[in-house]
Amino acid sequence: MANGPRIALVAGEVSGDILGGDLLRVLRLRYPNARFEGIGGSEMLAAGLEPLADMEQLSVMGLVEVLGRLPQLVLLRRRIGTGWLADPPDLFVGIDAPDFNLGLERRLRAGGIPTAHYVSPSVWAWRRGRVRKIARSVDLMLTLFPFEAKFYAESGVPVAFVGHPLADNIPMFPDPLAARRALDLEGGRTVLAVLPGSRAGEVERLAPVFLEAVARLVAMHPRLQVVIPCATASLHARLSALVQSSTSPPIRVVLGESRTAMAAANVVLVASGTATLEALLLKRPMVVAYAVSPWTYRILSRLVHSEFVALPNLLAERGLVPELLQHDATPEKLAEAVNALLVDENKRTEQTHAFEAIHRALARDAGRAAADALGELLRDPA
Repeated sequence: MANGPRIALVAGEVSGDILGGDLLRVLRLRYPNARFEGIGGSEMLAAGLEPLADMEQLSVMGLVEVLGRLPQLVLLRRRIGTGWLADPPDLFVGIDAPDFNLGLERRLRAGGIPTAHYVSPSVWAWRRGRVRKIARSVDLMLTLFPFEAKFYAESGVPVAFVGHPLADNIPMFPDPLAARRALDLEGGRTVLAVLPGSRAGEVERLAPVFLEAVARLVAMHPRLQVVIPCATASLHARLSALVQSSTSPPIRVVLGESRTAMAAANVVLVASGTATLEALLLKRPMVVAYAVSPWTYRILSRLVHSEFVALPNLLAERGLVPELLQHDATPEKLAEAVNALLVDENKRTEQTHAFEAIHRALARDAGRAAADALGELLRDPA
């Protein structure tokens, strides 16, 4: 590494590309002569990655789509793995995309190349047996959350908790009045943000239930303002149609602006997922709900080992926010849980104080912390 390390990386989707871009920029400052090569998107390319393949080849969603592309993905992984074994880099970093990266990491590590994996698969929740394969695949696991690091440490896998980039980017004390002005909401009235998911299947299952709960809540709080942010134009059209055909009161349906809508809200009703982490970092009291198909639920209920599903509860290690899952995700129970937060300041304060403490724990400058941890693997033995 006399002229700087050569680092290979693979990211498989946009979220991984954002993490990779941040990491590469920090590593570039520390190792000005470093070379970066592999697979990434626009963020990693802008940070200096030399592409060996298009990231779009890895960005496949859905079982049928993955099966259709499986031969191509296997050939791609074999090709780049063979190339790196013939001309070894100083380090390989797989960023998320565990189905692609863990097998590649295992092969490279067996060939003597140090490997790290950035963003833990959910082995702590289900399929815990995978941790043995991970232990054979990586020299270091980089986790976004402390409970993940605890699980790996207890399983004997070298691990570093680096924090979450959202905690670095979201201000500790957002301005709800500015968010309300941005959405043209009245500053003096109570606001409820409703987020029934970012995928079409989630919206089809959850939105009708959420809208019935909203109707009950507006009957209790006639001046309640309700806003539903939508991730895509197609979801905006679908939710607008559902709102118009429902018995719900007037609801503002907006394209994008999910973070602004949550920042503007007194309380958030949200589907379990990444949005719950954003609501936590915005210090918004929340009720979390989720439902899947009956068959999926039967399977998952036997596989999942975690007491909680919602990220805020996993991070708090207790039932901090209400979780209404599957059969409990009814309009009556959702309305009751949201109303309890609307009328009880102590309940809201309990959540927001805990959220602030969690935010401070997660804000570790993730790119710098990851680079620090990887620096241990890059130490030149000479």
